Amino acid sequence: MSSPSGGNRMEGWLYMIRSNRLGLQYSRKRYFVLEDHCLKSFKSAPDSNCQDPVRSAVIDSCIRVTDHGRESIQRKVFFIFTLCNTSNHNDQLKLGASSPDEAARWIQTLQDVSLKAGPNVGDNVLDCSKSPCRSFRVHQSNSIDWTLYSSTFADPVSSDVIAPSPWTIFGCQNGLRLFKEPKDKDSSWRDDHPALMAVGVVEGTSEAIFQTIMSLGPSRSEWDFCFYKGYVVEHLDGHTDIIHKQFHSDWMPWGMKCRDLLLRRYWRRDDDGTYVILYHSVFHKRCPTQKGYVRACLKSGGYVISPTNQGKHSVVKHMLAIDWKFWRSYLKPSLARSITIKLLERVAALREMFRAKSGYMPSSDFSSGELSREIRQCNSVGDGKVDIWTTESNGNSLGTKESDMGRTLSRRASLGDLNDDADEFFDVPEPSDYDHSEDDWTSNFGPECQDLRHSRLSTAAGFVKKLHDLAVQKRGYTDLREMTSVDRDSCCYGCTLLKDSTSTLLSSYSTTEPSTFLIRGKSFFEDNQKVKAKGTLMQLVGADWIKSDMREDDLGGRPNSIVQKYAAKDGPEFFFIVNIQVPGSSPHSLAFYYMMSTPLGEVPLLESFVNGDDAFRNSRFKLIPCIAKGPWIVKQTVRNKACLIGQQLQINYFRGKNYLEVGIDVGSSTLARGAVSVVFGYLSHLVIEMAFLIQANTYEELPEYLLGTCRLNHLDPSKSVPVAI
Repeated sequence: MSSPSGGNRMEGWLYMIRSNRLGLQYSRKRYFVLEDHCLKSFKSAPDSNCQDPVRSAVIDSCIRVTDHGRESIQRKVFFIFTLCNTSNHNDQLKLGASSPDEAARWIQTLQDVSLKAGPNVGDNVLDCSKSPCRSFRVHQSNSIDWTLYSSTFADPVSSDVIAPSPWTIFGCQNGLRLFKEPKDKDSSWRDDHPALMAVGVVEGTSEAIFQTIMSLGPSRSEWDFCFYKGYVVEHLDGHTDIIHKQFHSDWMPWGMKCRDLLLRRYWRRDDDGTYVILYHSVFHKRCPTQKGYVRACLKSGGYVISPTNQGKHSVVKHMLAIDWKFWRSYLKPSLARSITIKLLERVAALREMFRAKSGYMPSSDFSSGELSREIRQCNSVGDGKVDIWTTESNGNSLGTKESDMGRTLSRRASLGDLNDDADEFFDVPEPSDYDHSEDDWTSNFGPECQDLRHSRLSTAAGFVKKLHDLAVQKRGYTDLREMTSVDRDSCCYGCTLLKDSTSTLLSSYSTTEPSTFLIRGKSFFEDNQKVKAKGTLMQLVGADWIKSDMREDDLGGRPNSIVQKYAAKDGPEFFFIVNIQVPGSSPHSLAFYYMMSTPLGEVPLLESFVNGDDAFRNSRFKLIPCIAKGPWIVKQTVRNKACLIGQQLQINYFRGKNYLEVGIDVGSSTLARGAVSVVFGYLSHLVIEMAFLIQANTYEELPEYLLGTCRLNHLDPSKSVPVAI
């Protein structure tokens, strides 16, 4: 169990995840101490502060900490996170914790230390140790103290977007409040399966409830009266898998056949300890419809588990929008509603189980064994291989070959040095738990669920390609626009997405009212309150929605871009480009072009950002997303909360004569990839709003201002413009 020890110190047991010469992963339990920007590793808990570590590293402003979710290694489940040097992406350390909360505490602490770190912290961090700390950084650069106040005055956890709640209460049953989501007035499609939600308070920690709900083993029968059996069909990444659930018929109306569900499950943990679990139906060729069962279609659903009462209790929200697949249409409205409400009452059963067990917390061994058993069941379903994105393929860091305690290490080791012979002979790894086929599940659930197409592909762009191929097969022809691709150099960048100020045309963009977003006001460091934004610094003059066979970088530097047209006139205009890159078999780019005519020197914070180093930029660039219109599952996937993107994702910056381009690589995080894949499945039904800004960390930089906003209206993946290499 890891715990903070006061001040800037945190310590506890973690697992180093490494690979042997065969590429198979194994774990090594080590005691880690984080103190004064230095992360030290020991074979056992140190007796004193002056004991020499086995290895050590400096955590400075170039370190990015990334959450990779759950992973099974040698039949033990870990919650994985990595430390990566943004100056050298081969310099990485992969660690695992035994619980999600423990992993989250380490991630948050490491991120805070990284934000506080100056560029030269490695010079004086080790007063006790005789061995020098090895920093992840390859080089140091001069920069100002840009982290002042950033930790002391953290942003509130509440939403940074002003939006009304769409839910209305319609009853109270078995101690649960019941809500329904009204139909969107602007929606053009009929919905016979409205979303329903049950809300209750459970006497248990959010982590314990999360572990209980995620389990598909025997323990589920203690509270889930609908559940018969289930297993993990395929593990996609640390936050996403495919699961199969079969229901008992006892709780269903007389004469109704048993139902089952094949679901894509995605989860995440928020900074305040809230766990979100999301589901929707998919099709998988290794799990066809079972004899004696009717496969229901879950349009969207899941749980939101929020801690309350200082973490002792949790508010559990359970939402379902489900088509039970009745063959008699006149039975649908009333019967479907009553069955869905019955399913929602599992929250009451969960509450009573925790009350009977006084905040029952499953042990890590119990949870891990159960999860491992689920994945082993998956292996018996079929054969194949799936590409799981991991970070150790390029090498682990924290730098050196392991040796006896007290021995100091003078140089950073290579990848080969990390895989010493002793580890290989004494650790016999099990075959990978994730050997499954890349093409084993597709996006079509059937003619009744055309709006629920979701691909098994590990990236959202791959889903788009498969959906496109399916559409071509159905209509038997290919549209001329789809056959024709635009040459990369001849494409008019900044003009490929239609602008519509009325926000009525499909697959178009416009600006959003700035007052929708909350930013730091002049008195933020005194009252920690945010205020409505009053305007934007820059004007949105263009947008791109393109796809290619490779990641498209530096759009502003292309010959026919709107940026270069202004550069040729040698005018005062300066462009700020945000390029959101989604990888896959057909990588997509969504780019926004913001322009201002004011000289850059008249906006000091923006000038510092444009001319600063990458570490400074990563610590300041913020995105505020909002799903203005869309289903519940997408709104839960995308939080209406400002996020320092550079602390979560890899960002590539491109500086030109009259522009700065921010390339956000969504594929650099498994959590982000999972979220984007959910969003892409509903993209044509969404209205998405975003705002971009530079975070103010000092009194002099307040108040904050928005660089710009955007609004995407029912973006159609098939309308993206293909760019030829």
